[in-house]
Amino acid sequence: MMKPHLYGGVARRSFLSRMGGGVAALGAAWGVSQATAHAQTSAPAAPPTADGRWQPARHTADDWFDQLPGKHRLAFDTSTPDRLEDAIQFAGNYYTANKNGYGLESGDLAVVIVMRHRSAPFAYNDAMWAKYGGTLGKRAEFTDPKTKEAPKVNYFTPSIADPSARARGMAGLIKLGVQFAVCDLSTHAIAGLIARDHGISADAAYKEITTNLIGNGRLVPAGIVAVNRAQERGYSIT
Repeated sequence: MMKPHLYGGVARRSFLSRMGGGVAALGAAWGVSQATAHAQTSAPAAPPTADGRWQPARHTADDWFDQLPGKHRLAFDTSTPDRLEDAIQFAGNYYTANKNGYGLESGDLAVVIVMRHRSAPFAYNDAMWAKYGGTLGKRAEFTDPKTKEAPKVNYFTPSIADPSARARGMAGLIKLGVQFAVCDLSTHAIAGLIARDHGISADAAYKEITTNLIGNGRLVPAGIVAVNRAQERGYSIT
């Protein structure tokens, strides 16, 4: 008679039982050692649903996702200038297709573009690019395709698209109601670079650039956290 496989039938259940006990003991020890560290930062776990499924905790800092009007929700995650340019193009397509195919207006759609890492410098207005364009361009690893130099204005904010390139106007998306979630971690890093390059304090640089965000721009603790929270609030992520 063939012997049962080590991980099949009774033998498998016995193995998993022993493993489960060991993991549980290890987890308990870890939890005790970490309890104090997380006491001040962990939000209370959300109660399970009626059928026992996990659901995410809710934080008031993320309630703005639910305050955007819209029958449909979509968020774009951008971390490079190329990804940002794609998001601008496809966000425009999203509004156009919903208008032409479904008769939906801009107020029927909730759209968020997350700007982090190398796309974060474009979250600041023309005045900041005129003043700190060299630093911002270096951080973004971006030069104007025509001049091959760092832009003197925010390259992605024109209301009218350059006919020789894809539509690149965040100003038009702002009019439609698109919200821009700006990574605060990246913003602090950028403020440090501005401080280094221009001989001012990082605090002064941070205050200046955060009071000069593009329209509909809002700081979020981190871009990647905003992506996570958007998905938990029912936004499709692209």
